Amino acid sequence: MRMKSCPRCEASIDDAARFCVECGAPQTEDAAAELDDRVRRRAEQVVAESGTGDGSEDGAARTAETGPSDRERLWRRGCYVVGYGTVVVALTRIASPGAWVLLLGGVAILPPVRRLTARPLGSPFKREVMAGIYGVSLLVGVALLALL
Repeated sequence: MRMKSCPRCEASIDDAARFCVECGAPQTEDAAAELDDRVRRRAEQVVAESGTGDGSEDGAARTAETGPSDRERLWRRGCYVVGYGTVVVALTRIASPGAWVLLLGGVAILPPVRRLTARPLGSPFKREVMAGIYGVSLLVGVALLALL
């Protein structure tokens, strides 16, 4: 029985081995293609089982290769622009009580806040809920700024 060494971990393996017995690295092109197919199928299966393949809830329609959808990226960018813009406007009027409500709304719409609230609540608020919180804060804040 002839032995060769694995290119990844240098372990001694049989010449006919398709995978390394120590690190699991594929030893032939066919073995590498087989491993890639298995990983891709398993990733698709995990996405399908998690129920997030429908594009709902935080744009979770992601696979191992693609990441967030274009729609989700656009939503996040818009939330950052609107959120930080509102925070800047609120900070310019910080002496007014309405500015504090605007500041709260601007912070609430930022995407990291959704992820941070997910831990204690069990799941993140939906985008629509966060937009609603922002909208109410914006209306109340502008009303207070106008009245006071």
